[in-house]
Amino acid sequence: MMSAMLSSTFDLAKQNVHQILSLAVEHPSERAAVVVWDRDCDLALGLANAYLANLPNAVSIEFGEVARDRILSAFEQLAPGDLVVLVESTRFSLAKFRFRMELFKRSLKVIEHPHLARMAPDEELRYVESLAYDSDYFRGVGYGLKERLDRAQETVIAGGTERLVFGGELEEAKLNIGDYRELDNVGGQFPIGEVMTEAKQLNCLNGTALVACFGDRSFQVSKLSPPITLSIQNGLVVGVVNSTPEFDSVLEDIRADEGQVWVREFGMGLNRAFSLQHTVTDMGTYERMCGVHLSLGAKHHIFPKAEIRKKDARHHVDVMLVSDSVRIDGEEVYREGAWQI
Repeated sequence: MMSAMLSSTFDLAKQNVHQILSLAVEHPSERAAVVVWDRDCDLALGLANAYLANLPNAVSIEFGEVARDRILSAFEQLAPGDLVVLVESTRFSLAKFRFRMELFKRSLKVIEHPHLARMAPDEELRYVESLAYDSDYFRGVGYGLKERLDRAQETVIAGGTERLVFGGELEEAKLNIGDYRELDNVGGQFPIGEVMTEAKQLNCLNGTALVACFGDRSFQVSKLSPPITLSIQNGLVVGVVNSTPEFDSVLEDIRADEGQVWVREFGMGLNRAFSLQHTVTDMGTYERMCGVHLSLGAKHHIFPKAEIRKKDARHHVDVMLVSDSVRIDGEEVYREGAWQI
């Protein structure tokens, strides 16, 4: 396989993939693995080569060139604890829902890199940089944040002159930090780096926040310059200052389907490759940005709420905040673009 990825970027990809394999999913190179990839973008092809360089005994399958039944048959040959790597320019159509879940049911380790074609050519290196796995950093900050969030009574996000306050308890924080030792499933979607929660009582969220970018209808990052001001009362969006037609249309879509705009996810990204200045186009990747994001819309199935019926929740729109500081019960845990834990 040939790729247009620069040799220096490819060398870094091999190094970072090695960290994922050895430190995160703890998969020895001699153990069985299947790598399914496509050549529909240079990033996918280069990343597939990086995995195959680290997994010399892996079965290599080019999606689109092999019948679906043969791909599934290759997975059937794997034993619990073996590895599947999916390197996807879009997302492989192997099942009605996320195929990663089907593989987890078979006790297989899974590493998935979806929607790589959404990254612009000049974002290739940044994406590769985001795959670096510093276990001390991710696990230290991740568990440190979780410990504070799980006992929090007040959490304040400050950006510019705006303040957004969670004036009550938060749901038990979930971690995406590459530590699977106590989890049922090993692996997931990469890059990683996130701690997520939300208010136990959605109406405890009040204040204003600056939104720097959001996920548009095509799940791409839409930047806002200058940032807009979002007003939230009792967990609902009640106003927007300096909005744009594109952002207004997102809110209109949510209100048309759900009647109102709930604020659900409170996400803390840990990935230092991404910031408000250093972005990639795919929101599913970029939401790991080192900073704070929220989700707009009722959809957030990780934390069920009695007042929101799952079948009626249709929207989950990520918005990235300008966050100068985050304080949990008075302790500053985030300042000037870095976690202070």
